[in-house]
Amino acid sequence: MTLVSAFTNQTYMTPYRVGIDIGSTTAKIVALNAAGKVVYSNYMRHQARVKDCLAEFFDNLKQTTGSAPLSLNITGSVGMGVSERCGVPFVQEVVAAANYVRHTHPDTNTMIDIGGEDAKVVFFDNGRTTDLRMNGNCAGGTGAFIDQMAILLHATNSELNTLAEHSTQVYPMASRCGVFSKTDIQNLIARNVPREDIAASIFHAVAVQTVTTLAHGCKITPPLMFCGGPLTFLPALRKAFIDYLGFSESNIILPENGSIIPAWGAALAESKFQTTAQNFMELASAALSQKTHSYISLPPIFEDKEDYERWRAELGGNALRRVAFEKGPQEAYIGIDSGSTTTKIVALSPGGKILFSYYHNNDGNPIGTAEKGLALMKQECEKAGTELTVAGSCSTGYGEDLIRAAFGLNSGIIETIAHYLAARNISPEVSFILDIGGQDMKAIFVDHGIINRIEINEACSSGCGSFISTFARSLGYSVDDFAHAACTSQAPCDLGTRCTVFMNSKVKQVLREGATVADIAAGLSYSVVKNCLYKVLQLKNTSELGKYVVVQGGTMRNDSIVRALEKLASTHVNRSDSPELMGAVGCALYAMEHKAYKNTGLEQMLSNAKYTTRRTQCKGCENQCTVTQYIFPENRRYYSGNRCERVFSNRGTNTKPGKNVYPLKYSLLFNREFQTKNPRFTMGIPRCLNMYENYPFWHMLLNSCGIRTVLSAESTHAAYERSASCVMSDNICFPAKLAHSHIADLERKGVDRILMPFVVFEQKEKNQQNSYNCPIVSGYSEVVNSSQSPKVPIESPVVTFKNRKLLLKQMETWLSRFGIPAKTVRNAVAAALQAQKSYRERLAAINRETLEEARREKRLTILLAGRPYHTDPLIQHRVSEMAAAMGVYVITDDIVYNEKLPIDDTIYLSQWAYPNRILKAAKWTGLQGADVQYMQLTSFGCGPDAFLTNEVRATLERYHKNLTLLKIDDIDNVGSVKLRVRSLVESLKISSNKIQGHAAPFETTPAFTKADRGRTIIAPFFTPFLSPLIPAAMKVAGFNVVNLPMSNATSDELGLKYSNNEVCYPATLIVGDVLKAFKSGRFNPDETAVAITQTGGQCRASNYIALIKRALLSNGYRNTPVVSLSLGSGIDNFQPGFKIPWLKLLPVALSTMLYSDVIAKMYYATVVRETQKGAAAGLRDKYLELAKPVIERNDADALPGLVSEAAEEFNAACTEKETAKVGIVGEIFLEFNPYAQKNVTNWLIGQGLEVVPPLITDFFTQSFVNRETKNRTMLQRKSIPNAIVNRLYRKVQKRIAAFDCAASTFKHYTPFDDIREKARRAEKIISLNAQFGEGWLIAGEIATYAAHGINHVVSLQPFGCIANHIIEKGIEKKMKAMFPGMNILSLDFDSSVSDVNVVNRLLLFIDNIKHPA
Repeated sequence: MTLVSAFTNQTYMTPYRVGIDIGSTTAKIVALNAAGKVVYSNYMRHQARVKDCLAEFFDNLKQTTGSAPLSLNITGSVGMGVSERCGVPFVQEVVAAANYVRHTHPDTNTMIDIGGEDAKVVFFDNGRTTDLRMNGNCAGGTGAFIDQMAILLHATNSELNTLAEHSTQVYPMASRCGVFSKTDIQNLIARNVPREDIAASIFHAVAVQTVTTLAHGCKITPPLMFCGGPLTFLPALRKAFIDYLGFSESNIILPENGSIIPAWGAALAESKFQTTAQNFMELASAALSQKTHSYISLPPIFEDKEDYERWRAELGGNALRRVAFEKGPQEAYIGIDSGSTTTKIVALSPGGKILFSYYHNNDGNPIGTAEKGLALMKQECEKAGTELTVAGSCSTGYGEDLIRAAFGLNSGIIETIAHYLAARNISPEVSFILDIGGQDMKAIFVDHGIINRIEINEACSSGCGSFISTFARSLGYSVDDFAHAACTSQAPCDLGTRCTVFMNSKVKQVLREGATVADIAAGLSYSVVKNCLYKVLQLKNTSELGKYVVVQGGTMRNDSIVRALEKLASTHVNRSDSPELMGAVGCALYAMEHKAYKNTGLEQMLSNAKYTTRRTQCKGCENQCTVTQYIFPENRRYYSGNRCERVFSNRGTNTKPGKNVYPLKYSLLFNREFQTKNPRFTMGIPRCLNMYENYPFWHMLLNSCGIRTVLSAESTHAAYERSASCVMSDNICFPAKLAHSHIADLERKGVDRILMPFVVFEQKEKNQQNSYNCPIVSGYSEVVNSSQSPKVPIESPVVTFKNRKLLLKQMETWLSRFGIPAKTVRNAVAAALQAQKSYRERLAAINRETLEEARREKRLTILLAGRPYHTDPLIQHRVSEMAAAMGVYVITDDIVYNEKLPIDDTIYLSQWAYPNRILKAAKWTGLQGADVQYMQLTSFGCGPDAFLTNEVRATLERYHKNLTLLKIDDIDNVGSVKLRVRSLVESLKISSNKIQGHAAPFETTPAFTKADRGRTIIAPFFTPFLSPLIPAAMKVAGFNVVNLPMSNATSDELGLKYSNNEVCYPATLIVGDVLKAFKSGRFNPDETAVAITQTGGQCRASNYIALIKRALLSNGYRNTPVVSLSLGSGIDNFQPGFKIPWLKLLPVALSTMLYSDVIAKMYYATVVRETQKGAAAGLRDKYLELAKPVIERNDADALPGLVSEAAEEFNAACTEKETAKVGIVGEIFLEFNPYAQKNVTNWLIGQGLEVVPPLITDFFTQSFVNRETKNRTMLQRKSIPNAIVNRLYRKVQKRIAAFDCAASTFKHYTPFDDIREKARRAEKIISLNAQFGEGWLIAGEIATYAAHGINHVVSLQPFGCIANHIIEKGIEKKMKAMFPGMNILSLDFDSSVSDVNVVNRLLLFIDNIKHPA
């Protein structure tokens, strides 16, 4: 009797084990019989129709199982929501996959699983899971990424695979981010690279991304199992991994049904939920049919159908005038817009009416697409009997040069100019033009007919046409249907302003919360506009747009986006009936104004476009570009694929190239000779990070001491990829990632040691607060030692260039280890400093000479600013050469060396050396005439630049100049960068008659004076334990401080709008909290001040004050002072009325911190054991209230007594229950603020885990260790005798002991650990000079947790935190090696992170607690 018939006869009722995996894009099901055999399985794309998908699954399953019982588990990112709504047990997907491996392939060493938006790497040892890695809140390099790329190539995934199997070459391509990759693909398409090679490059990028993001220094060893849909169904993807990892086919395990492994693993897991197929169908149908939604929605795009139709009617007044071809002779002016994804052609009559228009996808062949359009025009002319004469022709767009060369067009213009001409045609008084195309977003500000500002999205196509179309297609909709659905939504989702791959996780979240496709579509429309207004334009006041707004581009066919713009910008917009054609219309208008010397016809244009191609490898530099040569009739030639035009040029003889200082700088920096006789040993010097600033010093110093120096080879992309697995943080900047390849190169060269100095301070100029390096430049040697574990010793002497005497002592101490006499070192340091000075002086002189020559030649000069390491041609992607090829003279920011130019007229805190120089260069450029303009390079993920760029922009605007920001990464976005450079050059030509004018006055918020002491001071909410006590403590100091409420979604929205979108998340929330307070009407800005802390150092937090000031000014709050609490930070703020009486306040302030920490310890130990729900929270609130009057009367000694009372009450409120403990570490704001961390601590408590809270006391007492370390490593001169500091330390310890004693009667109390003991533990992991952010304290806390037997730690960090790249993620491998049983989960947070992503990773974390390896 079969199993099925057994069920039918009800004689054998062992339940079938069923696992359902509902991921971001696909749904899978597996049903196992009692013998563990698969009796039913399925795999399909759900396209957000989860209910229908489940109905089909269980209807089919019922044919097999009948009414037999089913034991059911669900897994997957979308499955989490189904689990909650249907009450079915949830199994975390990595755990499910590991279940499968243990049961079926226990010999597996590593598993790589790529799903729709998740990528995982699982490490095994004899069937046991030893480590699990899962991507964070970005879906770059996953199945969704492959889907997006396939759509871009107009191929199915299967066709993409077939293409890749026939490739001959792989090109570098971004895979961290789908929107960056689209730009790369468009550039490859424009270069006519075969689709086969593009497809293979996509798969190669996924392999590199997965390893880079998830290996984190761990070796991926065979046997390697592949699972997940993409790796199962795409052999070319598997080959890309095999090739990149250097494996063979025999090293690979490809399981049968590899696409359904998590579902299979979920079926294998235990489940107490039993049902039948029919019962579950009914349950799921009811649960998933509920239309209620739990997410926060935005206002509808349109109120109802009538509102929509009324709006459409009002917008219809800008129809382009059209006219038919006439019989007989007729003139026309042709414009061709060869864009990133589509080609548009327009023919205008002499009267400016449209004779013909054409719009079509490029399909990877821009010439062929344009040829089809012109052939169609020719057919229409023949049909009408028209003898057409082309009196002028012009091209624009990505393919401008190629199309112009192919068809022999008269001219070509930059897209921004084409769109301006078209907009002026429908609105002569146009004040603002927004063009959103497939890949680009262009915003043009016009003042009385003169273009005075152009903004283009940096390097990312987030919020552009392909962004919307990709989302639509991934959900199974056409673009038009998707747009129409958006107009019908009554509850649009707030999906943030990040990018496609981030929003995918947001979409998962809202689907879980009941959103419809219409709600998602409407939410995306809002996101597109917010991305434009807040991120690209950094718009603070919509009046900047003026009265006459014109929107253009194919994306603007979408009514919901246009209406969202009107709603968010509070303005009326003009749109033609064919916004997608406006670039071509502008070209045709330009052709009309610049008539051809010689008329031509369509026949001639079409015959011009016949061509052959030949590909060749350029040998001009290390880039080794693959150049495509187009050969047209009459031996006309066009070159594509060349990054520069030194060897293969399309310029002809008309354009005389400008001069470029960057190659001279590179040569001057590194081309140094020194014959070291009988060297002591060889020191390798990597060409990375601060060596681009100080190499002359180190070269001279070491060789003068008899140590031969060897430089690493010049950077190459191939070398970078070989070492990419050592990168510990996927969103760290490319210059840092590149360092690993230089270390590997020096190891291969056989050097004895490698120098990576820990340079904390660069040389400081006058009128600057400080001269720090950013944490990554200072401390990246810590990451190299942890993740790369080089066999060659890394030398990391701690260095300050700020003080010559201290520098000499540091070098004497360091070099004495190698037996080098002090006198030799002194002479060597003097020679090294002179070499550095000579280099800087010569470089400044070269820049001045270049500028003088440009002025003699009457040529435009661009100061291309950036970090010193942007001199590296690979990092810079030869942007400077590209600009010089356009006839521009390019100088560097080194021209301001020794210029007496203060930068004190800025709001920004000048704490970092490199940004200080950039800001000084911006001011210098502002003071020059119109012949000198400014452009800035910034690396993707650069932390300081998120703060700096606002100040640079404001500085330039005061001098009536614009910031052109070029965001660069590991991938070469030549097309996008070239567009921006050329836009700047061309717009300056058009605006040449613009009057420079005087500099606008500098504006900042007023200082807090003695007259302001009566103001209410508002302080952002920080922690539920300390914040309630701060007003009482500040009352002792004589100030009236009021806590603001905890952050919420409004804080997010306002913070994003009025601060740079890429600042750290705490900054976004704090700015939003302050603005929310004033906009609520609760506080009068003229009677209120704002307080914020400043800790100094290398972290970005000290610059939050600048963001607050600028946000206040942007909102018209010009009379609101901002005060800083900055004890011991070294920051000098002018606030004469805000003086803290620290001697009076310190005792009660210390006791207040200790009190809040002790209450937190007792609360967290009790809440998970409380006898009555809510008891712990009630006691917490009670004792915080009781402390307030005690603190107000400055009675620090009374607080321990309150602690004793609290201990008794907390004892009575909790049981003796034993439970696992989870330690919390991370960035201070995220650790303590529940909203910022999405209530992670409360979630853990809800899982029955005791949270061991972070302590605010440690954050402040670590200053004792920091001071001792700085003195010991000679980073600072001793200013306070050690005896005094030690006496103060003993007093602090005595106070801590008093609180420990008072709390010791609480049965679950853990005393405070000595901060110096934590430092000793931390020093085994990381340098104590890592004092940025929370610094070495995180390592110390984790080591202390391990010492106390707490082996589970959650690290909470803002997304992109620069300190965290070093002090937590950077050294994670080393910590896990020291503490093998440690389970560490790093969670990144920002305004766009979704609950579902956070919870999914937490579920994996707690499964490791329940089932340790």
